[in-house]
Amino acid sequence: MARCRPGGTFRRGRHEGKDRPLTVHQLNELLLICSLVLLIAVAAVRVSSRSGLPSLLLYLGIGIAIGQDGFFHVKFDNAELTQVIGYAALVVILAEGGLGTKWKEVKPALPAAASLSLVGVAVSVGITAAGAHYLVGLEWRQALIIGAVVSSTDAAAVFSVLRKVPLPSRITGTLEAESGFNDAPVVILVVAFSTAGPVEDWYVLIGKIMLELAIGAAIGLAMGFLGAYALRHVALPASGLYPIAVMAIAVTAYAAGAIAHGSGFLAVYLAAVVLGNSKLPHWPATRGFAEGLGWLAQIGMFVLLGLLVTPHELVHDFWTAVTIGLVLTMVARPMSVFLSLLPFRIAWQEKALMSWAGLRGAVPIILATIPMVYEIEYSRRIFNIVFVLVVVYTLVQGPTLPWLAKALRLGDGSEAADLGIESAPLERLRGHLLSVAIPAKSRMHGVEVAELRLPAGAAVTLVVREGKSFVPMPSTVLRRGDELLVVATDPVRDATEARLRAVGQGGKLAGWLGTGRGGSGPGRR
Repeated sequence: MARCRPGGTFRRGRHEGKDRPLTVHQLNELLLICSLVLLIAVAAVRVSSRSGLPSLLLYLGIGIAIGQDGFFHVKFDNAELTQVIGYAALVVILAEGGLGTKWKEVKPALPAAASLSLVGVAVSVGITAAGAHYLVGLEWRQALIIGAVVSSTDAAAVFSVLRKVPLPSRITGTLEAESGFNDAPVVILVVAFSTAGPVEDWYVLIGKIMLELAIGAAIGLAMGFLGAYALRHVALPASGLYPIAVMAIAVTAYAAGAIAHGSGFLAVYLAAVVLGNSKLPHWPATRGFAEGLGWLAQIGMFVLLGLLVTPHELVHDFWTAVTIGLVLTMVARPMSVFLSLLPFRIAWQEKALMSWAGLRGAVPIILATIPMVYEIEYSRRIFNIVFVLVVVYTLVQGPTLPWLAKALRLGDGSEAADLGIESAPLERLRGHLLSVAIPAKSRMHGVEVAELRLPAGAAVTLVVREGKSFVPMPSTVLRRGDELLVVATDPVRDATEARLRAVGQGGKLAGWLGTGRGGSGPGRR
């Protein structure tokens, strides 16, 4: 069986003393294994959706199963390669997350998310490091590294277990923005603590963090706006080129931010947020392409991390990880949430849910490879502790999150569900074709087509109901589960979508009575 050692070369059984390049036959075997792993990982998504557990646990399990203590006995211990691939995967995942972020939901939550990402991270690092030092006996440098590594949250893990529980947009927006923002300061802290020599003065470190965040934010926003402007005004010869261009712009934002000594992670996330809210041509195809790349990045990253871990070594650090995780989950995370959100009027129930929803995912495990690359003393132990902590507390927190949301009366589903709207450009007609799905709890149920009061230049052209399509009359009553095709000219495209969402939230009187999201009148935000 092929073995991968530091340096990235493969060795075959009887040729332990010679590095040999991969032959065509070995490459075919490798491709077969990779394709089978992908198919198993895709099938595992369904298991994850039914169990309520984040898919990362299943992907890590696949990596462990084919690792040196697993069925295929593949030995892989190249931490540097893992870090490089992990960073590349994180760029894709952050880009996909940014493209799917709704600005109207995140915008009100930005101040709270920024406070959680800065003040909250500082509080979490301090409390967790103190617990690791005084309760477990780790040296201060090792304790600070672990405290920084586990202070980054993972929105993908949170929403994978909350997808069946409708929550107020303020909670989802805050958690989503926090996960996009807190990667940047945490990476800076981990690198600073892992660098050989004494840690910089605190005020220097804080200034460095603020400077890198500012550079990354400026480059990300600039790349996002410039890229969106170019894609709207340059007609590409094929629709399939738009998704590639969007992802290339996002990755360019990361590279430019990193080269300019800024936060590349913040740059790629903000660039993707701008692109995702810019009404780009062929958006459904772009969104699907990005989602597929995001899944591929997650699968590859977690399987590789599972390969890197040595399961029989985890036993020695199990209780250490459980103890540090207990401090993080029960003390550090709640304190960081409540202290950083003091200036904001947020109910204690929402703070309690945010405290418990601080799931850790890909980022902490990848960041745990940084001390290994810098050859920090006991860096392998740090990686093992972080790995066990992420797995154990994801198993504990994941299944209980929906229950806690309902117990706090934050997931009772009383709010109307938002419409699912996709847009495809009609370039020659200078218009857009909107595909509108009416969910079960939408207040558009029972509304007549004429009562939508769409702006002039927009009309409902087709209704699909129970697999059958028909052209609606003005008196046609819409029902939950219907899918509508709405044609809108360019000047009223945004107003049409705003009006549809307003009716979905507030019913036929949305706008007139100040309900929904339609503003003070038809067709207004």
